Amino acid sequence: MAVPATMRHVALDGHGGPEVMRIASGPVPEPGPGEILIEVHAAGVNRPDIQQRRGLYPPPPGASPILGLEAAGTVAALGAGVEGWAVGDPVCALCNGGGYAEYVAVPAAQCLPPPEGYDHLRAAALPETYFTVWANLFQRGRLARGETVLIHGGSSGIGTTAIQLAREFGARVFATAGTVDKCTACLRLGAEAAIDYKAQDFVEEVKQATAGRGVDVVLDMVGGDYIARNLRCLALEGRLVQIAFLQGSKVREFDFLPVMTKRLTVTGSTMRPRTTAEKGAIAAELRARVWPILAEGRCGPVIYTTFPLEEVAEAHRLMESSAHIGKIMLQVR
Repeated sequence: MAVPATMRHVALDGHGGPEVMRIASGPVPEPGPGEILIEVHAAGVNRPDIQQRRGLYPPPPGASPILGLEAAGTVAALGAGVEGWAVGDPVCALCNGGGYAEYVAVPAAQCLPPPEGYDHLRAAALPETYFTVWANLFQRGRLARGETVLIHGGSSGIGTTAIQLAREFGARVFATAGTVDKCTACLRLGAEAAIDYKAQDFVEEVKQATAGRGVDVVLDMVGGDYIARNLRCLALEGRLVQIAFLQGSKVREFDFLPVMTKRLTVTGSTMRPRTTAEKGAIAAELRARVWPILAEGRCGPVIYTTFPLEEVAEAHRLMESSAHIGKIMLQVR
């Protein structure tokens, strides 16, 4: 496969709104040792991309400054020491950056073959949400068969993934969402109950649904005043897993007493700063335990809409509106 010297990619003219993004031409990255160069066909749009565009989420040292944390396409070239891959193989990857481009170099450990039957677009919708949900809900949150979980933002890319995986691994699922249509989508994906957080008190709804016991795990991306309310939702030995702070990370007059009296665990993580080895371990677990479920069609990405790369600003505006259900994608080729 002949690799050109230059490629189209999304560039930023400073930080700010969607209008700071434009299509530019630049050099194709060279895969370093242990890396795979991917000819990108599709890429996913994620909340961290919005934060990076605004200047609030800088890429880690050594990562591409180009936006984009997940992509899929074909293997264009292999860096030194890469085994088990060949040029032309289909591939999807959790990128450290650079997904909004025609080519991206990614550590081989963070690359996976698409599940059987997946095209490039569906494969590109997997990495960011599946890595995040697996690492947080199942590894840190230790969600087990027969337990109960409350998933906030149930209609988001993370939420639709978390609902399906929790259901597949035998948990009872409750979700919150902000419209009737979004609640209906959560129920369709396998939530036992969907709570309209604009019209209902999710703490009371969880209490009633669990006969006063509470849930074993809460997966939250909201933060702010949700944090104390989440603790009230948790059962004895419950776990709160924080993955984002859409309403802020600071809470005034926070009462830690429930953490002691109910022996709660408060944890959370971010994905991008993790080492290649850590991301590779997550990838290996996904391939072994989740990819077969995807291949069987028992769960999968919910794609709301797809924009051509040239309309990336519209894709970001849609994400910021929160009008979507599931994933927003970019068609690069």
